[in-house]
Amino acid sequence: MSQTDWRKSVVYQIYPKSFNDTTGSGQGDLNGIIDKLDYLAYLGVDYIWLTPIYPSPMNDNGYDISDYYRINEQFGTLEDFKRLLEIAHQYGLKVMLDIVFNHTSTDHTWFQQALADPESPYRDYYFFRKGRNGGPPTNWQSKFGGNAWQYEPNSGEYYLHLFDVSQADLNWENEYVRQSLYDIVKYWMSYGVDGFRFDVINLISKDRFEDSDAIGKEYYTDGPRVHDFIHEMNRATFGDREMMTVGEMSSTTIDHCIRYTQPERQELNSVFNFHHLKVDYAEGEKWTESQLDFHKLKEILIEWQLGIYEGGGWNAIFWCNHDQPRIVSRFGDDSTEAMRQRSAKMLAIVLHMLQGTPYIFQGEEIGMTNPHFDKLNQYRDVESLNAYDSLQEAGKSESEIMRILAQKSRDNARTPMQWDDSAQAGFTEGEPWIEVSDNYKEINVQQAMNDEQSVLQTYRKLIQLRHNYDVVTYGNIEPLYMAHDQLFIYRRNDEHDSWLIIANFSNEALAIPEELDTTGQTVIENEPDLLAEGKIPAYGAIVIDQ
Repeated sequence: MSQTDWRKSVVYQIYPKSFNDTTGSGQGDLNGIIDKLDYLAYLGVDYIWLTPIYPSPMNDNGYDISDYYRINEQFGTLEDFKRLLEIAHQYGLKVMLDIVFNHTSTDHTWFQQALADPESPYRDYYFFRKGRNGGPPTNWQSKFGGNAWQYEPNSGEYYLHLFDVSQADLNWENEYVRQSLYDIVKYWMSYGVDGFRFDVINLISKDRFEDSDAIGKEYYTDGPRVHDFIHEMNRATFGDREMMTVGEMSSTTIDHCIRYTQPERQELNSVFNFHHLKVDYAEGEKWTESQLDFHKLKEILIEWQLGIYEGGGWNAIFWCNHDQPRIVSRFGDDSTEAMRQRSAKMLAIVLHMLQGTPYIFQGEEIGMTNPHFDKLNQYRDVESLNAYDSLQEAGKSESEIMRILAQKSRDNARTPMQWDDSAQAGFTEGEPWIEVSDNYKEINVQQAMNDEQSVLQTYRKLIQLRHNYDVVTYGNIEPLYMAHDQLFIYRRNDEHDSWLIIANFSNEALAIPEELDTTGQTVIENEPDLLAEGKIPAYGAIVIDQ
């Protein structure tokens, strides 16, 4: 693959714990992924991205890594991983690993040595600081709730954890830390890994510890040396290899993301940002009952599309991942089977016609929904359980809290993959680690493969369009009718093609703007003869080659 061909790629994200179980343990494993590589080849994706498969106490489902050099036994062995790589490559699939370099698990040997001896060189691998006025060093808040500093009684100091208390932040100012991390990248490259996704990589630069008027993120988001550090990692590891790299960017800006991804800067290929997935947060708060702000969604998507394109950077585009609710339940309509299918296809068309590298999260391609859990004991996610406690303290009623969790929990994405209509959706012969969504008999891969009008077939066609038409990859984007309350309309243009995209985000048929020319050849639509009656039906979407 040339250095530019990766731009035509589509990536499929696998959350191994919930993908496919071959041992009856109730948790997915590497052999389960191997068994489904033929399906992923059928889907047509180019890369598979595995969320962390390393040893971990699993306080944050693997994003608390205790050993970067081994495979977590619950997923299999290094030999299993090498076989996965080999067979994936035989299918023409490339493999990306997830790397968490902002923090380690507190079970990691570096942190354990730092605790055991305050004079140890490993102490400076992390941020240990003395308290202030009988409390923590600063008032920064953890992204999972509570203060971001944890008291360590043996030394009387505190350590920084921007996430869970079991995830201690690494000190990238320490050259030995950086070299140790680069060695990890090179180790996995030596096995033939094809790319990396770097977790919250824009939070790694921290050199000031002062009180904040908010939660503290102004002191570490896109920090002072972050670009230097990522460039150094690029040069020391993957930079001269044909590797796919994507950075997860927390609360970032367009300007920074252009810098992260301009090829001449030698940092990363592409970046995720999450601004478009905060448009259903009431006043910026995730844990609220709230609806989609459609105007804000359009504005943010178009702002990032135009900004990154004009700046010479590259977007990673997505609706779903392991941390987000299912998009058809979130921005679509899962109240009836017909609306679920149509709105899932509409959302797919909107996203896959944007500029950037699309990411599909397991199950998204068949229109999997939120499980609509209604009991606390159905949840497993640490963030959700913490949110339950916080919402209780805030005086919310039990019924309101359960509605909020059902809408916003990360566990919405983590229910087992629905393969067929057999027990446990074909995911496991044992008891699954988290409940299977109860609609698996209607929504599953086997059913979707046998239905020519399924959501799955729409995804397959969208992937083929990206592979076959340069306008999808390289064309500019021209927003239209941005003030419209329910239609998302834009054009993709290059020197050969002009494609018009029209999508209805509402549950009612709408008139097409009179002055909009809709003549041309239909490229893809989510219902046959979509515009035959001069209106676009509820959750309708169409692409027209003009």
